[in-house]
Amino acid sequence: MTEEFKQWEYRVQTIGSMFGTKDQNIEAVLNEWGIEGWEVTHVYTPEGSGKVTIVAKRPLTREVRRSRSMPQ
Repeated sequence: MTEEFKQWEYRVQTIGSMFGTKDQNIEAVLNEWGIEGWEVTHVYTPEGSGKVTIVAKRPLTREVRRSRSMPQ
C-alpha cells in the first residue's frame, strides 16, 4: 500500500504590540484560521517584543496550486 506524499502550505503571522497580546485576540486568530483549515504548529513570543508569532500549516490542494500558478 502506498501513501501519497502530502504537500503543505504554511502561514506565519505576528500579532500584538510591545505592550502585549490579549488572549481574546490570539483566540480570535486561532478560531478564524481553524475555520479556514489551518493547523497551528508553533506559537512563540519573540524575546522582549510582547508580540506572539503563530505558525500554521494545511494540506496544499490542487485549487491552491492552480491559483498560485496563474498570473495576477
